[in-house]
This record gives sequence, structure tokens and C-alpha cells, in this order.
Amino acid sequence: MPVVHSQGQRPQWLMRCLASLAGAMMFVAPLAALLLLWAIVVPLFGINPRIFPSVSSVAGAAVDSIRDGSLIQHIGASLLRVGLGTLLGVVTAVPLGIAMGVSPAVFRFLTPLFRFFSVLAGIAWIPIATLWFGYGFGAIIFVIFNAVFFVVAYNTLLGVSTIPRALRNAAASLGAGRWAVLTEVILPGALPNIVTGIRTGLGFAWRGLIAAEMIATNVGLGYMLFVARDFYRTEVIVLGMIVIGALWLLIDRLLLVPLERSTIERWGMVRRA
Repeated sequence: MPVVHSQGQRPQWLMRCLASLAGAMMFVAPLAALLLLWAIVVPLFGINPRIFPSVSSVAGAAVDSIRDGSLIQHIGASLLRVGLGTLLGVVTAVPLGIAMGVSPAVFRFLTPLFRFFSVLAGIAWIPIATLWFGYGFGAIIFVIFNAVFFVVAYNTLLGVSTIPRALRNAAASLGAGRWAVLTEVILPGALPNIVTGIRTGLGFAWRGLIAAEMIATNVGLGYMLFVARDFYRTEVIVLGMIVIGALWLLIDRLLLVPLERSTIERWGMVRRA
């Protein structure tokens, strides 16, 4: 049977589309203004290309790197590393964060260690990572893992601690076992914080990735920036910076923000407009 829409559904759908379009335009507008300012200022003041390149030279570098396949190779290597390192960080941090949230003994024992190592997370591990794993894939994954692990674990702990104790007791009194309380009360209740931690941790992961790739590999966006500096190719450096920022914006806006929003709406923290 054909689906009949009420008269109020279509205007509501249209308003959502218009609101999304307006939000996208507001998001892009500052970037477009920055691009316009760049295109005007560099030729107007005759800035040396070794100090800062023109828009056209960066566009030319982008075309050349796409044609020879180097840009795609660098992007693919960086995405693989950040994805794997983030995944390893999340799957180990979430159980530990839950354990700290439900067990006062585990919390008391691990809190000093977390406070100590949290300030060392990320790029501070690069020197010893290269000693342990050599210059290559393993060292970079280890750095990304450390950048993600502590952020996600802390946010998981925060999410578990916000679940009212009375809610857990009520589930137990209705016959729910430990596994049911964990999977049906604790994990869903902490999920919005976990997703927020993943979103924040992935931002730190990108920073650790670029820093590690400058030192510990011969392919990747960080390596591309590092080599371009040696040959004074500022147009390639700026291209790499733009690609890194654009990739993060795409991941954040198309994957992480919708995931965070749907998670929050799913568990009743906000209501869909």
C-alpha cells in the first residue's frame, strides 16, 4: 500500500533540509572567507613563495600529487594507521573505564597511574616507541593508541559514574544479573560519554599520527610535510595541512557528529526536534 504522508510531515521534512543546508553554509562560510583572504593577500603584498605559497601554486601541487598517485598513497597510509590505532585504543579503554566505574577498588588502584600517564599520552611516546618497535607501522600505531586510550577510558569512567546507583539497584532487584546490568544499564548509560571520548580521542590521534609520521615512516601525510620542508616546497606543506584539516572535518561532521547526536537522542538525553 502507498505510504500516505500527513500534511505536517512534508513541511517538517522540508524545514529540516533547509536547516541542514543553512547549517552547512554557516560551517563553510568561514573557510570560504579564509580562502578568499588568502587569494587576495599573498599576491597583493608579493609574499615570497618560500614563506607562504599562493592559492594557484597549492592547487597545482594538488593536481600533480593526484596525477602521480602520491597524495592518495599518503592519505591511505595515514587513514589506515589512525583507524587501527583508534580501534585498538577504544576496545581496550572502554572495558577498563567500565571496570573503574563499577569497582571502587579498581578505581583507587588505577587512578594514580591514569593521572601519571595521561600527561604522557601521544607524541611524548614517540622516542621510546621507535626504540621498541623500530621506525615504521608499529611505532605509529603505538603512539596513536596512547593518544586515544586515556581519553576514551576517562570518558567511559565519567559516563559510568553518572548512572544513578538507584537505577542499577532497581535493575538488580527486578532479577537482572551482572551481565544484564552491564549490557542493559551501564553500557547504554555510558555510551554518550564513550562516543564523546572517541570523538575527542580521534582528534588527539590525528595529532599524534602526524608527529609520528614525520619521524618514524616514509609514507603518510606527516612524512609528506616533513620531506617538503627539506626542499622548501611550501605549497606541498600547505597542501598537506589542508588535506589533514579537510579529512578531520569530513570524519567529524559525517561520522562522529551524527553518531554522537544519535547516541544522545537514543538514550533520552535530548529529544529530536
